[in-house]
Amino acid sequence: MKHPSSRKFFAYWDEKRGFARAPDRSEIEPGPMRELLGDIFVLGYDKSANFPFRVAGTRVCALLGRDLKNKPFPELFSLAGRSEIEEMVTVVSEELLVAVAGITAHTEFGDKAHLELLLLPFAARAHTPISLTGLLAPMTPFNGRLGPMQVTSYRYLAHQPQRFAPRVMRKLQAARGLMVYEGVS
Repeated sequence: MKHPSSRKFFAYWDEKRGFARAPDRSEIEPGPMRELLGDIFVLGYDKSANFPFRVAGTRVCALLGRDLKNKPFPELFSLAGRSEIEEMVTVVSEELLVAVAGITAHTEFGDKAHLELLLLPFAARAHTPISLTGLLAPMTPFNGRLGPMQVTSYRYLAHQPQRFAPRVMRKLQAARGLMVYEGVS
């Protein structure tokens, strides 16, 4: 991750996940990320609706010159790159991997803009739609609204080594010759 906002949001997400592969959506609070909220968004993992925005920060909406709520995320990308971004959203949501991508786009004035995209999964809950969060931040300032974006590079971050909480073992004799070892937290 190159952008300071991406590193800060990832560090907060990583802290909140604790021993899990991904944090629950309810664990991510806006207060600690107040200065990043304009760059953060939440997507619904709904293939039939083409991964709609559930929430989009003001700076993300300003980059594209429109409100993004309920708009399909892949439609922000050029036709040639949509399948690639759909695959990234699917991997992040289903495999609970983190994705970081370099993005380019041309502004309405013809200037080339470089951005960083961070996609972070949420833990799935029963009877609740799957969603994921992300951050889109420009690497350098530019003027104007962005046109269709292209993914120039991306990578998935491997799962961190799983952290286990220390457990105490208790030895119980259930019957003569049979020992049961029970893990106690």
